[in-house]
Parts: sequence; structure tokens; C-alpha cells
Amino acid sequence: MNKKVLLIAASAVCIVLIGVLIYMNTQMRARQEENEQMIEVLKMDKAEMENEYEQFAMQYNEMMTQINNDSLINQLSIEQERVQKLLQELKETKATNAREIMRLKKELATLRAILKDYVMQIDSLNRENQALKVDNTNLRNQNQQAQAHITDLSTEKEQLVEKVAIASQLHATNINVSAKNKKGKETDKIKKAKKFAISFTLARNVTTTTGMRTVYVRIATPTGSVLASGGTFPYENRDLQYSISKEIEYTGEEQNITVYWDIAEALSAGEYRVDIFADGQNIGSTTFEME
Repeated sequence: MNKKVLLIAASAVCIVLIGVLIYMNTQMRARQEENEQMIEVLKMDKAEMENEYEQFAMQYNEMMTQINNDSLINQLSIEQERVQKLLQELKETKATNAREIMRLKKELATLRAILKDYVMQIDSLNRENQALKVDNTNLRNQNQQAQAHITDLSTEKEQLVEKVAIASQLHATNINVSAKNKKGKETDKIKKAKKFAISFTLARNVTTTTGMRTVYVRIATPTGSVLASGGTFPYENRDLQYSISKEIEYTGEEQNITVYWDIAEALSAGEYRVDIFADGQNIGSTTFEME
């Protein structure tokens, strides 16, 4: 009998351990996917910068072949060497080194202004040279092609950033609204209703940041007015009235929430709408009927 009990206990422990391992593996995969997406964004940002540095070096080389001014050629050569040195530093910098990437991005802005100034000088010196005008046209075409490539990289990066943002957004599920009479019992008669109870679940999301959040609940009547006590919150570049706000501590795990609205005004029968907001996003909505 003791052996049978021990065997059952050992089996139960194994089942629990397997469940824990599956849960840990799921979390690790989710975090790994998020990290891989963020690293991909950083890699695209670095690739975009490398492409622009290379285009700067090429433009200095093109400009030196278009002029006969030794002093200006020497200045351009010095700037070209500076660009190549910074490009080499960028190539040797890991994409995850955000501080160094930011420093090289600031350098890039300075180089862009310097290059623009040299282009203006050369255009002024050679304004009457028709051959140089043809060469400048070719250079502009090359710049347009390079800019198109940079734009493509930027678009890809923005799309990936958007995917990361969507993945980290909170979601309200299982939204349920019930009306309570003065005895606390549910009723579908609006004249007997004294309180609305709104319950919902914040879904589990391991990709979003944890911590304190403010959740806003907005109740709209059949006439389109909002049940509100004067409070507002920002949403899509405007301020919206809310009915109820609640401070919560989100841990990344599934969380059940219930809020209440005390009915102090005369309301009409019809379809009501409830919208839930958090982090500047509409995370869920539902409708309900009152007679």
C-alpha cells in the first residue's frame, strides 16, 4: 500500500514539474521572440547609418574628381578620411550598443551639414562649367538611389517597431456588464437599475512592461452621451471623458477587474456601449441592452 502511495505521489510531482517546465519554456520563447525583434530593429538602424556613411564617402570622392582647386581637394580628402574612420567605428560597433550608435548618429548629422556646405562651394566655383553640371546630375541620381534604399530600410524598421508595439498592447477580454437594483440583484429594467457593474479580464502578455497602469472605462448611453463626472484622458490627440478610472499593478499575468458606476441620473432604455482604454489604446469594447 505504501509503495502504491509513493508511486502516485511521484507521478504527481513529475506532472507538476512537466507543467512548470512547459510554462517556463513558453515564457522564454516569448521573451526571446521580443528580444530578436528589438535586435532586428537595431540592426536595421545600424545598416541605414552604414549606408549613409558610405554614400558620404562616395560623394566626397566624386567631388574631388570634379574640381582643380588643390586646397579644396585637400579639405575634401580630410573630410573623406574622417567619414571612413567613423564608418569603420560603426561597423565595429555592435548593434546593441545603443550609446555608441547614438554618438555615431550625432556625428552623421554633423557630417551631413559639412557635406552640404562643400556641395554649395563647389557648385559656386563651377557654376559655368557645363560638364560639371552633367556630373552633378549623375551624382544627384546616385543620391536619390541611396536615399531610396535608406527610405526602404526606414520603412522596414518602422513596420517592425509597429509589430513590437502591437504585441505589447494590453487586451481586455470577457467583458461583462450587469445592472443592479437597490437590493444588489441583477435587473434588465433601466428604471430599477441603481448601479452598473463592469467586469473584464486583462489578458496575459509577457511582452509588455509591468507596473502601475491606469485603466479608463467609458459608458455611452443610447443617446450618445457619456456617463461621466468630469474626468478626461488623452486619446488620439484629443481628450475623452471617462466614466470610471482604476489604478492597477499589471504583472504580465491574467488579471480580473471589476468597476462600478452609481446611477444618479435618469437613463433611457436602449443599447449602451462600454469602451475600455489603457496606455492610450482602446483595449476592448462591448454593448448591452436595457429595457
